Amino acid sequence: MEHDKNELIPHLFKIEYSKIVSVLVKSFGLKHIEIAEDIVSETFLSALDIWPYKGTPENPTAWLYTVAKNKLKNHLTRNSSFSKFVTEHSNDQSESIETTIDFSDKNISDSQLQMLFAVCHPSISKEAQICLALRILCGLGLDEIANAFLSNKETIHKRLQRAKRKLYSEKIKMELPSIKEINERLNTVIQTIYLLFSEGYYSESNNSIVRKELCAEALNLAYLLLDNPLTNNHATNALMSLMCFHSSRLDARQLIDGGIILLNDQDKTLWDSEFIEKGFYYLQQASKWEITSTYYIEASIAYWHTVDDSNSDKWPSILKLYDVLLLVNHSPVIALNRIWAFSKVHGNLVAITEAEILGLNTSHFYFILLAELYKEINISKTIECLIEALQLCKTNTEKEMIQKQINWLRKNPAS
Repeated sequence: MEHDKNELIPHLFKIEYSKIVSVLVKSFGLKHIEIAEDIVSETFLSALDIWPYKGTPENPTAWLYTVAKNKLKNHLTRNSSFSKFVTEHSNDQSESIETTIDFSDKNISDSQLQMLFAVCHPSISKEAQICLALRILCGLGLDEIANAFLSNKETIHKRLQRAKRKLYSEKIKMELPSIKEINERLNTVIQTIYLLFSEGYYSESNNSIVRKELCAEALNLAYLLLDNPLTNNHATNALMSLMCFHSSRLDARQLIDGGIILLNDQDKTLWDSEFIEKGFYYLQQASKWEITSTYYIEASIAYWHTVDDSNSDKWPSILKLYDVLLLVNHSPVIALNRIWAFSKVHGNLVAITEAEILGLNTSHFYFILLAELYKEINISKTIECLIEALQLCKTNTEKEMIQKQINWLRKNPAS
């Protein structure tokens, strides 16, 4: 893909920052993660200084790798303690940079995967794991991460510093866990990736409810897992399937003003068929294992949502899958989503009674669901539910969307 000259360096930063940092840290340990980050930042600053005047190199990526190695050599010369560390870990210091800093495709991929396991170590909080993943593995700047968490640069910087100190104090290593431990550790990694995806799919901490760039970064991290035989298993394939199905609806899910379009009202011609095909492929891959994860059940539900409503098996199948999912994960969101499927099978009146049993009257999603169920039965009740939802929701975008619905229903009560 060609990029405008003004866009090339930011584009390469997003792609190559993670690769170079991961390779450098793999070579010299997590203790020196900030040195690696500084070197990579200086490398891109050099590109900004040189390329506009001397022209873009024939192979920009190779140029970056070479300059990063040279800057590391300069750092060794200036910093005696770091130089001593490298010498102690190499038989021949004169060859250490060329032999240790390996930018082959395999070593880059291995380094990124090992970094992913390091930043998702159980001793680090979930919030800090996501911050580290966004910074080190996705190349996001402090402003972008602060925006994602509705925070400020200083707070994010401190959070990253604490997390990096934790990496060192816990003596966490850049390596894949043993075969005995890998499944347990992999679950933590998968949860972090899905939390990152979920923050992009529905962001309560940002007035832009959908953040496609976070969804894309989560997909990129999942690809790292699928590319390695040790981490390519049922759960990773099921997670990728689920994220692909959800990603297929991103363009149809958001209004121009940032509001959300509910699934029932989406223009299905805007759904991305390539993502749907990928979702089905990874769902089939996940089915090769004789186990069933929550990600697999959710991906199966997401698959059935792509099936046309004329298929009489669609909603009964979705409802059965939600019944199974609730047995292993009785979350309010799953319970509410099940009610929508229940209404499609048993009708809105029975579904309203079923929803009221849940008693989730502190959730704005609960009242949005009730409003949808009442639409064809009692417009006054619909408006009442929307007013309740308006008082409970957190984002300005959603408040504006709900208020528009209320205003429209008041003007068109017979609709």
